Amino acid sequence: MNLMPTPELPLILSGRDVTAVLGPTNTGKTHLAIERMLAHQTGMIGLPLRLLAREVYNRVAERVGLANVALITGEEKISPPGARYAVCTVEAMPRQTDMDFVAIDEVQLANDLERGHIFTDRILHLRGRQETLLLGAATMRGILEKLLRGISVVTRPRLSNLTYAGSKKITRLPPRTAIVAFAAEEVYSIAELIRRQNGGAAVVMGALSPRTRNAQVDLYQSGDVDYLVATDAIGMGLNLDVDHVAFAQDRKFDGYQFRDLSPGEIGQIAGRAGRHLRDGTFGVTGQISGFSEELVQRVESHAFDSVKILQWRTARFDFSSLDALKRSIDTPAPVEGLTRALPAVDQQALDYLSKDPDIAPLANTPERVALLWDACALPDYRKIAPAQHADIIASIYTDLVEHGHVNETYMGEQVHRADTTDGDIDALSRRIAQIRTWTFVSHRPGWLADQAHWQEKTREIEDRLSDALHERLTKRFVDRRTSVLMRRLRENTMLEAEISPAGDVVVEGHHVGRLDGFRFTTDSQIDGTDAKAVKAAAQKALATEFDNRAERFAASANGDFALGSDGTLRWIGAPVASVVSGEQPLKPRAVLLADEQLTGPARDKVAARVDRFLAHHVDTVLKPLVDLANADALVGITRGLAFQLVENFGVLQRRDVAEDVRGLDQDSRAALRRLGVRFGAYHVFLPALLKPAPAGLLTLLWALKEDARDRPGYGDVVQVLSAGRTSVVTDPAFDPAFYRLGGYRLLGRRAVRIDILERLADLIRPALAWKPGSGTRPDGAYDGTRFVVTPAMMSILGATADDMEEILKNLGYRSEATDAAVVSAKVAELDAVAQAPAPQGTAPEGTKSVPAAEPVGDPIVKPVVEAAAPVAVAEEAPAAVAETAAAPAAEDAPKPVLLWRQAPRFEGRNNNRRPQGGREQQARSGDSQGEERQNRQSRPNRNAGPQGERGERKEFRGKGGKPGGGERFRQEGGKPSGKPQHHGKRPEREERPVKIDMDSPFAKLLALKEQMKK
Repeated sequence: MNLMPTPELPLILSGRDVTAVLGPTNTGKTHLAIERMLAHQTGMIGLPLRLLAREVYNRVAERVGLANVALITGEEKISPPGARYAVCTVEAMPRQTDMDFVAIDEVQLANDLERGHIFTDRILHLRGRQETLLLGAATMRGILEKLLRGISVVTRPRLSNLTYAGSKKITRLPPRTAIVAFAAEEVYSIAELIRRQNGGAAVVMGALSPRTRNAQVDLYQSGDVDYLVATDAIGMGLNLDVDHVAFAQDRKFDGYQFRDLSPGEIGQIAGRAGRHLRDGTFGVTGQISGFSEELVQRVESHAFDSVKILQWRTARFDFSSLDALKRSIDTPAPVEGLTRALPAVDQQALDYLSKDPDIAPLANTPERVALLWDACALPDYRKIAPAQHADIIASIYTDLVEHGHVNETYMGEQVHRADTTDGDIDALSRRIAQIRTWTFVSHRPGWLADQAHWQEKTREIEDRLSDALHERLTKRFVDRRTSVLMRRLRENTMLEAEISPAGDVVVEGHHVGRLDGFRFTTDSQIDGTDAKAVKAAAQKALATEFDNRAERFAASANGDFALGSDGTLRWIGAPVASVVSGEQPLKPRAVLLADEQLTGPARDKVAARVDRFLAHHVDTVLKPLVDLANADALVGITRGLAFQLVENFGVLQRRDVAEDVRGLDQDSRAALRRLGVRFGAYHVFLPALLKPAPAGLLTLLWALKEDARDRPGYGDVVQVLSAGRTSVVTDPAFDPAFYRLGGYRLLGRRAVRIDILERLADLIRPALAWKPGSGTRPDGAYDGTRFVVTPAMMSILGATADDMEEILKNLGYRSEATDAAVVSAKVAELDAVAQAPAPQGTAPEGTKSVPAAEPVGDPIVKPVVEAAAPVAVAEEAPAAVAETAAAPAAEDAPKPVLLWRQAPRFEGRNNNRRPQGGREQQARSGDSQGEERQNRQSRPNRNAGPQGERGERKEFRGKGGKPGGGERFRQEGGKPSGKPQHHGKRPEREERPVKIDMDSPFAKLLALKEQMKK
């Protein structure tokens, strides 16, 4: 290496054997250069981008073989022994060569502020022995002819027309469009928008590694995506199938400042549109309103201002000292047409390191000064601050001076930091820039002890990171499914579709939707221009599938169907119909959930099978109700009562139909019982319907009729019934009708299952029917007119004492608080009398004898037992009044005991006025007085308890069928006085024959008694 300064070579060189091939884009200049190079025995071509160099290298290798062509860039060297041709980046081209042919592409970059001086140096000094070609824009003609006397200039016209297409929204851009932006954030946002609307876009930026850019270009060129979002990197000779170029930005940062694009730069980028003989268009999009008419005319006619000056920096450096080197770099341009370039990255690093107290002393010989300048040539791939970049160069230079090569440990640490594929796009881009730095170091001659190892290592890491970045870009900005479908549509190829057994619809191997029953639902991610094509392809596969499914559907067993609480009928889990209200509550209709493609006989088969199942389901689950509705043999009052039961979904409050029930003869009652009707004390109902399945279906049918599926409480009461709850605290927000449909009756703040109420009546009835001296006192009986609440009563209702008080009041009973001691004494007395007739030493059946000291039953009766001699007590302690009378042991006085009786018939009446709102409103409010008024016509005998199946006591009625005035209560201060007041003579009671229910067990006992008397 000549380290001493030498005179500059003449700058006004002869242009002999130099040809400038100039013209706009798409003139075939690069193709011409390749053809001319291969016409010589040896040749070299320099290109502005590593990406473009790789493309040309591949084309040349296909023609002459890999063994005959070399690829030389700053980060990559493929140099087979004896290679006759070399493809290089301009920076990697030597200043002198003995090749027969030399070509330099995109020579207009000699005017670039950052790289221009390198292009200018190669233009002025590098020559082929036989032929030299300079390729570029027509704007270079004047300056080349001025600097290179005798140069031959050839202009080539564009092969296709380039026209302005105006402004379009990004989502309306045509396929095969390149969108140009200059900020990474803008590039990413545009690519994301295109992915959502049009399937995806490839991304090409200078910050990407060459391998990643190649992969993204291939993604676009292969047709997997129809859009390319790029920076001005695409303007540097990349051969792309672009029909339209849209500018999303018209300002860029050139390394020194933000500035508007020049007309020549716009023309260079817009010229990528159109290829060979295919015309192209350009326009604007995004925030740019449009180009001026003058600019459009210049771009369309390729009329741009000529380049007046080229960037220049001396190539003759003085390495005698650092100061001498810096002065030589600042050498002014010697002739007009050249201007000294602004400080580049290498010069900025040199300025910084020359002031470093650790580095400057090391550069104390010409060789070391030259080595420092060589180290400063390290490109700043990471685009970091000059000081940070200089620190890396300082570490490398120190190792080179002190050890003769870069420290292997330091090199390994730096490489290891970049050796991970985790992270997002930005993180991978930073790692690629970092590893490219060390890839460059590994290719510098003599910088590493094991140069081959590190070249392989850094190349492998860069490739892996590049592949990962390509994958991230593709995953983020490309919908593979949509891109494949779009490509097949462009090829006018019929898309292949299939349906999996699970109902997934796949088109060209991509999931596009799902077939549930007879409805096809498109994947929510499919939208934009391809949605219609996807649906069309799917419908082709569905046409045959619908017919096949209809056949299977028609032959399906009833077990394959299920009717949900939402009214949706499902077939093997898939919704096929929606149930709606029909003309009759027990005959709902079904509306098919099927696409229009299910037509003709196939649709008729599906509809018929749905109707059959729905009718079968109702007939099976609600069989007692359906049988009652279809009982044509019933006539008269019996028929009317059956009709009311059907209309009210199988439950009637007995008080509402008391007259009808009294009018039934024994045969009519027996006929209704055979149909599952039960005549209870409080209700006439169908017990078979008090199960979750019938209750759920009844709730659904009523909700369909009343359009009440959205009301609060729908379905909740059925869940309570399914849990086996005999009573539950009501929710005020729920529609009260849901409790009735679920088989519950509202009684204050609790709802009680109606069959449980009948069991309660069975417990109360003997307690009220018992008379003192008539035998063993039943559990809960008191004095023949009143009773106390027992644990058995609370147990079957799952209620507390307070709950029982409210329930009984709402059932029409009235309570009287009595001292616990009085009740205990009375109970003991009654039990003693009941046991007195028994023979000595024996006890009535069902009793046992216990010592007097043994605590018996409730604390209320305990004193009575202790005071008496050993007596017989019931197996089930008569003192079951404990739940209502017991008090904590710590209390001095026990709580009063509530004695319950059947309320007087007219208690709570107020001037004969009925409450407003009818029975339904009264039932919802839980008003005990309203409940009593509703019970007037059907209240059981207050002396005999609830009547149930025992028949009805003739009710006293006054003149005109209204209740008489025999017991009318005075009002004092708005409250009943509790004293009867008689007004006139009580009317004589009309004698009526007593109707005896022969099916009743009491009737059979009566008949047996009469028979014994005889």
